[in-house]
Amino acid sequence: MKVLEPLVTPRLELRPLTLAVVAALIESRPRAEIEELLGAEMPWAWPTRALVDQAFPVSLEAIARAPEHRLWGDRLIVTRDASPKVVGSVLFHGRPGEDGVAELAYGIEDGSQGLGYATEAVSACITWALAQPECRVVRATTTVWHKGSKRLLEKLGMRLTAQRQEQGSEMLTYEIGRPGTETLASP
Repeated sequence: MKVLEPLVTPRLELRPLTLAVVAALIESRPRAEIEELLGAEMPWAWPTRALVDQAFPVSLEAIARAPEHRLWGDRLIVTRDASPKVVGSVLFHGRPGEDGVAELAYGIEDGSQGLGYATEAVSACITWALAQPECRVVRATTTVWHKGSKRLLEKLGMRLTAQRQEQGSEMLTYEIGRPGTETLASP
């Protein structure tokens, strides 16, 4: 598997999510062990078990069989302070398929929200993804009530391309393509 280099922004280092870190999270290993693997402090209440299960809905064995597919572009958001701290993650739902679409999800732990970390990290990850030959469109989905997420996606130049009902919630899909590339859907 090709090793990804970290992406560096003014305040953050976006470290590639490795199979070893994913295994430690899925297996709920001790916090100190995860921090040693990362070289950074983990937030006390993040990620929750539910968030880990949502981020990695397949078995660890399935991820280990094809980490270059499932962990494509996945990164932990780490501050570039003297004492690095994990403040969130940007995950793709695997390598883009033949349609060239990369699905993106992100999260910032509660104590680090409102500081612009999501904007900085998601922007860098979108730029990275669209520079990859297999990716022509980045897509993100959020709920209609999540105003902060909608604002962020719009600020980054993503445009609303679809609305749908899913499990009782109205979902909004945003997309951005490589320059000169049309997105795939329309609202």
